[in-house]
Amino acid sequence: MIRRASSGGADPPAAPRRRRLPAGARPARRPRRPAVLTAPTVEDRPRFGWRGLLLDVARHFLPKDDVLRYVDLLAAHKLNVLHLHLTDDQGWRIEIRRYPRLTGVGAWRSRTKRGHRASPLWDDTPHGGYYTQDDIREIVAYAAERHVRVVPEIDVPGHSQAAIAAYPELGNTDAVDTAGLAVWDTWGVSPNVLAPTEHVLRFYEGVLEEVLELFPAETSPFVHIGGDECPKDQWRASPAAQARIAELGVGDEDGLQSWFIRHFDRWLSDRGRRLIGWDEILQGGLAPGAAVSSWRGYAGGIAAAEAGHDVVMCPEQYVYLDHRQDPGRDEPVPIGFVRTLEDVYRFDPVPPGLGPGAAARVLGTQANLWSEVTENRARVDYQLFPRLAAFAEVAWSAGLPAPPARDLADFERRMTAHYRRLEALGVDYRRPQGPLPWQRRPGLVGRPFDSPPPDV
Repeated sequence: MIRRASSGGADPPAAPRRRRLPAGARPARRPRRPAVLTAPTVEDRPRFGWRGLLLDVARHFLPKDDVLRYVDLLAAHKLNVLHLHLTDDQGWRIEIRRYPRLTGVGAWRSRTKRGHRASPLWDDTPHGGYYTQDDIREIVAYAAERHVRVVPEIDVPGHSQAAIAAYPELGNTDAVDTAGLAVWDTWGVSPNVLAPTEHVLRFYEGVLEEVLELFPAETSPFVHIGGDECPKDQWRASPAAQARIAELGVGDEDGLQSWFIRHFDRWLSDRGRRLIGWDEILQGGLAPGAAVSSWRGYAGGIAAAEAGHDVVMCPEQYVYLDHRQDPGRDEPVPIGFVRTLEDVYRFDPVPPGLGPGAAARVLGTQANLWSEVTENRARVDYQLFPRLAAFAEVAWSAGLPAPPARDLADFERRMTAHYRRLEALGVDYRRPQGPLPWQRRPGLVGRPFDSPPPDV
């Protein structure tokens, strides 16, 4: 309100109110002359179109909000693929409405092995969870807004005990009693695999029909079908499986698995999608349009690329981030072999000696985080960071020299600033000096290796 003076004129303007600065702050000095900034030119482009991370949400479930958070962290590091491992022996994590028991039964296990599978310790708390179809739609849309595409994985014909526990007729019922089978509560490779029957094919076609609706082709052209670590013992013992081998003329159990994979390659191709699977799908012959995730070293990727197949390089010897990152005794559940920040930074997705034609088949690279010993978000953070930052630079930087010529000292210098960013983002990363007290897991049995296994 303006008060009027008796003369009818307005009061003179009040003097500006002084504001106190916070203690210790200094007023900014005005420059004597305008600052001139030269406009820089930044030339940058990604080395690969596929710059990915696998999150295993099957063995330990991550709530939807945690998945969205990791989408943000991928985008912040210029990674553009989130591979969701949605099904395994230890849990089924995606709602399929025509088969409600997949989540009603298959999403829950009664207890969980603590540490490596050799550990005598158990957590007797039931573990589980799954994403509703609305959850999946939200994750896919949220990722697309951040230029991240989501690749779903539905594992066949191995790693399927959770599905068989929910629907026992999916198993090899003439070789083993599947009626009392439960979702697996330990780690490793389950002997319970899908039966090679028409019923199983129709069942998984029904699963994939719903999956394709949730993951549109524009954002998710690839569907991962696993295909790895499929023990053949039950097929050898099953009269029905042996009859199937003879009927199809595929020769043996490897040929039977190839037939299984080829069926879904054709089925997906007919619907405008592309199949991708782990490098075991090369066994028995691979369908022409299929792509390969090379995890058992470079060898599978090299063979696939030289045969004309597209490849995503994710060799366990370099980019399995669930493996320990230091030989010290304080590392939480020290499984696998040591891969330090430097090791990841020196990783090259294109192996030396790969010819230009085959090298062009390398779509990109992916870091994998399997979740047997990462039971919550804090543990996932610890295993991923800071190594995921090194991996992101390898995947993005087209001008990065080949190892060992990379400037590790410069990268580590830049990481000192990036650690502060990770802290600001609330990432519970591994500090360069080692795990903080609450990041350790004393008493939990791991299985350390002194050196990486050979590249097979």
